[in-house]
Amino acid sequence: MSFVRYALFAMLALLVQAALPPGAAAKPVLLISVDGLRADDVTDADRKGLNIPTLRGLADGGVSAAGVKGVLPTITYPSHTTMITGVHPAKHGIAGNATFDPMGTNMGGWMWYAQDIRVPTLWDMVKAKGGTVASIGWPSSVGARAIDYNIPEFWRARIPEDEKLLRLASTPDMPDEIARLTGIPFAHVALDHADMDDARMAWIAAIVARHRPRLTTVHLVTLDGARHKYGPDSPEARATLERIDRGLGTLIARARAVEPDLVVAIVSDHGFAPLGKGLNLAAALAADGLVTYGANGKVTDWSAFPWTMGGSAAIMLKDPADNAVAQRVGTILAGLAADPANGIDRILDRQEIARLGGTTEAAFWVSMKSGRSTVAGPGSALLQDVAYKGTHGYSPENPDMAAAFFISGPGIVRKRLGVIDMRDIGPTIGQVLDAQLPRHDGRVIPVMADDR
Repeated sequence: MSFVRYALFAMLALLVQAALPPGAAAKPVLLISVDGLRADDVTDADRKGLNIPTLRGLADGGVSAAGVKGVLPTITYPSHTTMITGVHPAKHGIAGNATFDPMGTNMGGWMWYAQDIRVPTLWDMVKAKGGTVASIGWPSSVGARAIDYNIPEFWRARIPEDEKLLRLASTPDMPDEIARLTGIPFAHVALDHADMDDARMAWIAAIVARHRPRLTTVHLVTLDGARHKYGPDSPEARATLERIDRGLGTLIARARAVEPDLVVAIVSDHGFAPLGKGLNLAAALAADGLVTYGANGKVTDWSAFPWTMGGSAAIMLKDPADNAVAQRVGTILAGLAADPANGIDRILDRQEIARLGGTTEAAFWVSMKSGRSTVAGPGSALLQDVAYKGTHGYSPENPDMAAAFFISGPGIVRKRLGVIDMRDIGPTIGQVLDAQLPRHDGRVIPVMADDR
């Protein structure tokens, strides 16, 4: 965000905090996102044959939810931003992973930048209260002024040169400092190494020991990658989750050795579903003249185009006020939905999109059934083979998308919850930090012994 917007957020935070009644003593929080962790990975670990004692111990020893209803769409960047703001994508502004870019001018750019978040975050609130913030790999954190020790998630070419770019986006000198402390090169934290999550957990333990942040956020990514590549319940995905669990055990033990009051919260951004075919929505729109491709297969013009999000897609209009195009698109989508082979679950209109908190810029939203995804590319074939064996991005009302939440530590009660809303996570963590979000749409879940 701009300096002016950050200053306004900070002033608002101080005013709101001053108006709040005194609460329990603030606890330092380590907020760990295990990307792609399903709620039932922990609740049904025995049935799945998963050896994850750290995750199960945290869930059993504190407050745990049966599941978390996510956001529209159930993908990484919108979900992570909801978790630290307590509002839906329509309010916080991070509407997708990649930017909507039918002409390809952004060269595959994602929504990496904190300045695009329109509302205060937990990072802002902790900073406004005088606390220190650290983060590794959290989505949409490039340039986050409130993070004192920051290594954001950021890449461009997905080659070793990206390490240099990420150094520039990180807190100066921090990568070299933590590399010296841990003996783990920055490249293993920054790039797609097999031990990326191991490296991130070791670095976070060192940061907690060195800088004692009030709030630490970290994003672990290898489970999501394994489930996409091999399938949600594949042996490779199981082994990846069990490896993460071992790393978490070591991280938490090291962190609590120097920060005994540390509260640990485990979250995830979405569930997962097996994947078969992809529905090429762009092909259907192109057949009606709403998308034009050049000889090189790139879009040269468009009136309507799908912003694909895995198991769903927002249908965007170049001119949102063009009712004639909207009617044509509605007819095309109704025809696609009428054929069960296409795997469409529902076509959402603007009212339904608003109810689920998706971007207000979408004219329609195509929500697929588990097993089908959305794609957008040249060619006339509607159903296409896809590279992935698992995906997410479906409606948050799809039970396969249930995410995880549990929190444990000194002063945290033992309690089992039903399904909660993802917007509840930020306000609940804010209560533990005694750094509450000034504006949120979630509820504060009582998790501390002296919460009233």
